[in-house]
Amino acid sequence: MHIFGLCTSVEKMEIGFHTVDFSWTKDAREYGPTLKEAAVIAEESGVSLMTFMDHYYQMEFLAPHTEPMLEGYTSLGYIAGATSKINLSILVTGITYRHPGLLAKIVTTLNVLSGGRTWLGLGAAWYEREHLGLGVPFPPLAERFERLEETIQICLQMWSDNDGEFISKHYRLNETICHPAPVSAPHPRILIGGSGEKKTLALVAKYADACNLFGTDPQEVSKKLDILKSHCERQNRPYEEIEKTVSVAGNPLDAPESFLKQAEAFKDMGVDRIITRYAGNPAQFAQDFADRLAEKVLAI
Repeated sequence: MHIFGLCTSVEKMEIGFHTVDFSWTKDAREYGPTLKEAAVIAEESGVSLMTFMDHYYQMEFLAPHTEPMLEGYTSLGYIAGATSKINLSILVTGITYRHPGLLAKIVTTLNVLSGGRTWLGLGAAWYEREHLGLGVPFPPLAERFERLEETIQICLQMWSDNDGEFISKHYRLNETICHPAPVSAPHPRILIGGSGEKKTLALVAKYADACNLFGTDPQEVSKKLDILKSHCERQNRPYEEIEKTVSVAGNPLDAPESFLKQAEAFKDMGVDRIITRYAGNPAQFAQDFADRLAEKVLAI
């Protein structure tokens, strides 16, 4: 059951859609109506989460970096106005792109306007070419992880009753004011993406409501979940409190039976949500998925 975007229990395999491709049209005027149609179809078919990337260039392992890309938070705002139930998030926000105080306000605004349906997905950022191309500072990896934890701490303070200062190694905020407060209680759901065993999963155990792992291999995912469980034990935190999501590559419609078997394997190891990414026209994908796979996945 979901209350204001917060998952209180997961009784079935949930479905998420992740948009990674904007090269399916040469007419930019088609983006809005098609994404709206895709979101409505997804919502009606039982998909419970729709996500966008936090990128400004296309990722080079998918297509040339010069291919079209829409900004993620603007896209979420548009989709929020076209839907009423589906949860919305960036998968995942690069902490280098926005000052944490401003990021908290952006996510809060979306959370308020969507009735509490937006999450805060976070990661340490990685796409160096994008940073250098657009003039965004790209600190070393260790510093990015420091900034990731401080960003979480800032957001949590801004979503609390403490409007005072926040001073850390990389940030200084004189007033952590965030009014109106988010609709979600106690705050927007925090998802941390990535599979790093020492730092990322430790941060999940310490702060996150959900994690996102890459489902390239069920055995590897099982190993990561065991490591997350050990981090939870060290934090004295119930492992069951954290929603486990897994992103899978490839179009599930190309091999639906294989996709269902994969979903069943993930469900058996305690994964709550499977997130599928797709290329091509999103409305057509959403309709095909609704017709062929949605009910079968939800029944797992």
